[in-house]
Amino acid sequence: MKVGALKVYVSRDSAARSVGADEVAERIAAAAAAAGRGTEVVRTGTRGMLWLEPLVEVETPAGRVGYGPVRLEDVDGLVASGMLDGAGHELSLGLVEQLDWMRAQRRVTFARVGVIDPLSADDYTAHGGQAGLRRALGMAPEDVVTEVTDSGLRGRGGAGFPTGIKWKTVLGAKAEQKFICCNADEGDSGTFADRVLIEGDPFTLIEGMTIAAHAVGATEGYVYLRSEYPDAVATLRAAIDVAYTHGWLGQRVLGSDLRFDLHVRVGAGAYICGEETSMLESLEGKRGTVRPKPPIPALEGLFGQPTVVNNVLSLGSVPAIMADGAAAFAELGVGRSRGTQVFQLGGNIARGGIVETEFGVTLGELVQIFGGGTASGRPVRAVQVGGPLGAYLPVERFDLPMDYEAFAASGAMVGHGGIVVFDDTVDMAAMARFAMEFCAEESCGRCTPCRVGAVRGVETIDRIRAGENRGANLVLLNDLCDLMTDGSLCAMGGLTPMPVRSAVTHFPEDFGVDVAAGLGGNR
Repeated sequence: MKVGALKVYVSRDSAARSVGADEVAERIAAAAAAAGRGTEVVRTGTRGMLWLEPLVEVETPAGRVGYGPVRLEDVDGLVASGMLDGAGHELSLGLVEQLDWMRAQRRVTFARVGVIDPLSADDYTAHGGQAGLRRALGMAPEDVVTEVTDSGLRGRGGAGFPTGIKWKTVLGAKAEQKFICCNADEGDSGTFADRVLIEGDPFTLIEGMTIAAHAVGATEGYVYLRSEYPDAVATLRAAIDVAYTHGWLGQRVLGSDLRFDLHVRVGAGAYICGEETSMLESLEGKRGTVRPKPPIPALEGLFGQPTVVNNVLSLGSVPAIMADGAAAFAELGVGRSRGTQVFQLGGNIARGGIVETEFGVTLGELVQIFGGGTASGRPVRAVQVGGPLGAYLPVERFDLPMDYEAFAASGAMVGHGGIVVFDDTVDMAAMARFAMEFCAEESCGRCTPCRVGAVRGVETIDRIRAGENRGANLVLLNDLCDLMTDGSLCAMGGLTPMPVRSAVTHFPEDFGVDVAAGLGGNR
């Protein structure tokens, strides 16, 4: 029995738009109207299955049936063959929620992304939005901080610092004004989760920041968003306007005594502003350079006032924690890595996209099961985890569980959850050189180990690749990495040695090292 579709959903995420989602949505509306079907086309965020974009979902009594990837020229045929009734077709994927990619995940922070209209307040509340804020407003600030602490939430920006400890520090600081700053300057290679959340469910970020404001006594917040994300900037600004209209921001939030104002500030393309103190400098209208610590931002942050600085995924996890309770979040994950992480699959990979699952999933499961191996069809040789400063790991380490401690023990880091895949044609000496070159380009120049060390690193790797006194230059490279790690003011220079050393350790043959002779030998 055919049932007329109530709604058709097409992503408005910038990744989907880049492959024609806008045109597909317009054509579906026109074709449905021509067929006499009163169909509403709803623009959502992406489900994260980027290889299937533009993905079209049709509402049926059984659930949403997906079709994809749908090209503009496919639309008329799909409508004619019964797509609006959820009929079968060569592009039909079946029920989207039952796809292996979706069923294997545990979506908490991204529970609404791809499901709701990101700018509909009604959609947001109908799918559980504001429940966390309402509960938080009924609690004392210190109890909210305790709840976040007990959840085990740690910073999703890379450092993994316990979020509740940071909030407790700001709560206890005495000041006339406090700030909440969200660092959305997502500059790591292979990372796009912040953008996808902001474009697909911006109210979650707004709600998380508002809960943080109540918890620590802040009255003003800023989202520092990178200029390379124009769609995210426009979506977040529109969502903030909607939030003010509904009393979710401004004076007396949801009828409470809380006042919280939220602003968007757009960065100017500096990778270093992903570091929290550089971001604060930029927010103050200064050049983005690293501040020495102490003092820490929790005590002297924006304009010298106590400031919570968290990233998008950290703040985006807070509404679910407050809505469902700390215990529900803490039950997920392994060891000290509690809850879920949003992993981003990119590079030479067959199925790139967003995967949210509990900590503890292995690197191999993410690359081979979710990602489907390489897009080229060639064997995987290396995977970089954690952005351009993250380690390169070989397939022999695919059994490594994704959690902070396991990665740290292996000389790697989870970071922001970005995973970039390379096949067996990659030159790992060239990738090590890129790490040093990237640091030289993006260094703020504040400290000598980073500013000068990266330049010397490029020169040293060039000599190694040219076969010039390889043994001595490998020793020099190792000493230089020690200096940058121990002497740099921030993680820019301090972590650059991680991809370099991992490349040398796991792929010595690319540096002309005789593997049989060990790292001390060279050809």
